[in-house]
Amino acid sequence: MPLPLPHSGHSSISLRARSYEPTTVAGLLNVTPQAGTPGAPDNEVPQRAMNFAALRVTNAAEALLVGTFLLSVVIPAYNEARVIARTVRSVLAPQYLRFEVIVVDDGSSDETSGAARTASSDERLRVIRQVNGGKASAINHGMTLANGDVIVVIDADTLLTSDALRHLVHSLADPRVGAVAGNAKVRNRVNLVTRWQAEEYVTSQNLDRRAFVMVNCITVVPGAIGAWRRSAVLDAGGFRTDTLAEDQDLTLTLLRRGHRVALADQAVALTEALETFEALLKQRFRWSFGTLQCAWKHRGALGRPGAGALGLVGLPNIWLFQLLFPLLAPAADLALLATLARWIVESPVLGAHAAWTHAEPVILLYLFFRAVDTLTALIGVAFEPGEQWSQALLVPLQRIAYRQVLYVALLKAMRAALKGWAPGWGKLERTGRVRAR
Repeated sequence: MPLPLPHSGHSSISLRARSYEPTTVAGLLNVTPQAGTPGAPDNEVPQRAMNFAALRVTNAAEALLVGTFLLSVVIPAYNEARVIARTVRSVLAPQYLRFEVIVVDDGSSDETSGAARTASSDERLRVIRQVNGGKASAINHGMTLANGDVIVVIDADTLLTSDALRHLVHSLADPRVGAVAGNAKVRNRVNLVTRWQAEEYVTSQNLDRRAFVMVNCITVVPGAIGAWRRSAVLDAGGFRTDTLAEDQDLTLTLLRRGHRVALADQAVALTEALETFEALLKQRFRWSFGTLQCAWKHRGALGRPGAGALGLVGLPNIWLFQLLFPLLAPAADLALLATLARWIVESPVLGAHAAWTHAEPVILLYLFFRAVDTLTALIGVAFEPGEQWSQALLVPLQRIAYRQVLYVALLKAMRAALKGWAPGWGKLERTGRVRAR
């Protein structure tokens, strides 16, 4: 007889008091309790023992590694009162690492220092303020005060996932590694501009690093999340102030000095992308100018076998695919527009078929390159857990407006370089939309 559901009037009466006897599934089947949980076959016992032992050794090694390093997280900030508090709290969240957090306010005109200090009462947090000297100066100042063997540098608008620091530390167990690039992802995907940037991070920047790490020529440890071996950085002279891309400059310097640059793709940082084309143009102008400065500064390693993969792969990639080819790309767009215009004009005169014969080679070639772009994007998405396949479909749409902004930024940077003018750190407006997962 099935057990009736108890009602409120008898909730205090036990089942046995109501003439019911509880039993188990094994009791109903009249078998022993062990019959429902059979043991592993005898031939699997050695393998299970080995797996268990390997797991224990891995956990012990991880605990030893995490306990060996003292980390110092340095956060350079300039007018970041709106976002600095949540960044500080996200960094302080892990409790299993020995680390300190140093916020360096680079002469902000807002309440950046106050917001950072009131973000947490954690004794691991220190906030200092200096006269405005630029991002590289702020990082160097923080590094002189740091006690850690490993320096993690993140942007003031970045949120770290809970295990990001642990993944960064693992790579530095190899004494040959001088720096580790983390995995920056766009969190505020609120409009087409930010979604295009998210796609670019996944299918261009991060995919490039996955390829280059195999031959040790990652050319930039991202400012949003990167770890540096303190002794290697100090031996190299610290972060230099003679370029706008201090993180790329130091990365190239470490490679030239024989260090390895590793990739921790599971060390994820959630960053705030710019939400307007105007702000994006300003940012990419600075990036392009800084890249141009670094490529010129380290031109001595270009093509030199003695510089390893940096000279034969890394620097040629910068000059060809980041500086030269983007300047030629607008010509392809103009050729397509000219071909379409010619087809429209010729169709009434020669007929659609004859006009298409003239236009077909250019249009098919253009579509081929767009297909290659989309395929590359799909490969990039495949390497990124949590990313949607539909994101790759944004790549063809980038040709409508997004790529043109990047071309203009690069052209402006080239023009500024020829005129001998360089911009300062500058200030990009933050919305504070990024939230931890």
